[in-house]
This record gives sequence, structure tokens and C-alpha cells, in this order.
Amino acid sequence: MELTTLWFCIVAFLFIGYFVLEGFDFGVGMLLPFLGRDDRERRTMINTIGPLWDGNEVWVIVAGASIFAAFPEWYATLFSGFYLPLLLILVALIVRGVAFEYRHQRDDATWKKRWDAAIIFGSYVPALLWGVAFGNIVRGVEIDADKNYVGSFFDLLNPYALLAGAVTLTLFLTHGANFLALKTRGIIHERARDASLRVGLVAAVLAVVFLAWTCLEHDELWVWALSGLAALTFVGGLVAAWARRDGWAFIGTMAAIGFAVTALFVALFPDVMPSTLDPAYSLTVENAASTPKTLQIMSWVAVVFVPIVLGYQAWSYWVFRKRISVESIPGAPVEHSAA
Repeated sequence: MELTTLWFCIVAFLFIGYFVLEGFDFGVGMLLPFLGRDDRERRTMINTIGPLWDGNEVWVIVAGASIFAAFPEWYATLFSGFYLPLLLILVALIVRGVAFEYRHQRDDATWKKRWDAAIIFGSYVPALLWGVAFGNIVRGVEIDADKNYVGSFFDLLNPYALLAGAVTLTLFLTHGANFLALKTRGIIHERARDASLRVGLVAAVLAVVFLAWTCLEHDELWVWALSGLAALTFVGGLVAAWARRDGWAFIGTMAAIGFAVTALFVALFPDVMPSTLDPAYSLTVENAASTPKTLQIMSWVAVVFVPIVLGYQAWSYWVFRKRISVESIPGAPVEHSAA
């Protein structure tokens, strides 16, 4: 395998990991006003992701750094052309992270209500805009002969990209509900399971339309196969949620997101940003890549550090694997970090 292809696969792997892991804590944040009826219930919900959310964000940081180092032309065109939506995502993630840390600093209802609103905002915006961004990347955008994006912000708000945003939003809501059902007991568990089934039906319809549209635009066997697997595993997750098999329900939505994102990267390859003006203007894994020496050095660095990161995350999930409930923190004077 050529190093350019290897690094395209690594970038794809990092984004798959990011959407699978960050997807459920986006979902928890978005569900906060619907499943948490009082402060103790909202604290319970936030505490399920308290030890995990910041580790999940590492994936997108590493993905961005990998694009910058391995495909600088892709990075330059992407971050200049998609400047506003990516800036909104960044602001939302910052606001969300600050809210997790500051919410418990004062025992005041108004204070907590405002930070809860920040968590909700910081969860909805990325969940929607990541889908819009990737929808545009796969569909193609107006890139000229100099590899510059020459479209406007409103060109990014096309039907395909907006549908992609609706899909990521509803998928993450369902994924978050399944995570809450897996990680909680009592009333939050029941509400989360019901939310998973209700939102999941909407997500299933939107996802099928989006994946069918993608398959028709990129008529390749692997795109069809991966899209089919995404649909099957998502339906399997809904059936498991209905049967009260929380672990399998979570695995189902996790697999569905993984297969769906993989299908998008397969549809994209060998381009990294197709041009709708002229296919010759498209950015590919070849013309957007760094020098072979740079890719070689990066490959050795990845061999050393990727297993360390994976090991650390696996350990953190194992340590914080137990269920919690509202009753487990009655009258607790101090909340956990990110609670």
C-alpha cells in the first residue's frame, strides 16, 4: 500500500473513531433538556460522559493534525473554504468543554441552567455541522485550478449536505440515548430507551434516504455493501433497544455509524475534495499529499503512539464501565469533573 493511501485510511479511521465515540456524548448533551427533569437527573446524565468526553475529542484533534501534516493541500482548501462552519464547530466545542467544567462550581440554579444551555448548544451545533461538512466533502465543492474553494457559504447549504447534517444529528441522538440506557438505572434508563426508539425511527428513514442517494451518486460495490451493513446494524440496534438489550443496542448504533462513515470515505477515495467545476481540479490523495519522507516519518510516529492512545482510552472505558443512577448521587455536595 502506498503511503498516501495509508494516510487516507488513517484519517478515515480517526474520523470513524471520533464520530462513534464523540457521537454518543453529543447525543447525551442534546438529550439533556428532554430526559433530565431536575438538577439531579441532569447531573446523572452528564456524569455518564464526565470521564470520557475530553478523551473522545482527542480523535478529531489528531485527525486534523494528520490532515495538516499528511495532506497540506487538503487542509488548506478545507479550512479556508469551510472556515465559517468549522469555526462554529470549534466555538461550540470550546463552549461545551467550559460548561462541563464550570457547571458545578456554584450551587445556584440560574448558574447551572445557563451552563446546561451551553452544553446543549455545544452538542447540537457540531452534531449538525459535521454532517453538513462531510456531505459537502463527498458531494464535491467549487474548487478552481489553483485548488482554492471559490464558492460561498450558502453553496454549502445544499440539499445533500443538509440531509447529511440531519442524519448525523438524529444518529447521534439515538446513539446517545442507547449509551444512557446502557450506563444508567432507573428513570433515566427508561426515558433513554424510549427516546432511542422514537428518535431512531426518524434517524432510520433519513439515513436510508441519504445512503441511497450516496450509493446512486457513487455506484460502487463497496459503497453499496457498507451502506447496507450500516442500515442492517442500525435496525438491529433498534430491535435490541426494543428487546431491552442495552449493550447490543449501543453496539448496533456504534457499528451503523462506523459503517456509514466508512462508506463515505470509500465513496470519496481517491479524491479528498472533489471539484464540481472540473474533475481535473479535484484534490486527490496524490496531489494533496506531503513528501514521501514526511509521510514515512509520520508512519513511524503513528506506529508508536496510536497503540498508546487506544490503550489509554480502552482503560478509561473499562474503569468507568459501571451503571449509575439518580439515587447514587443524592445530595452530593460536589459533582465530578465535567458534571
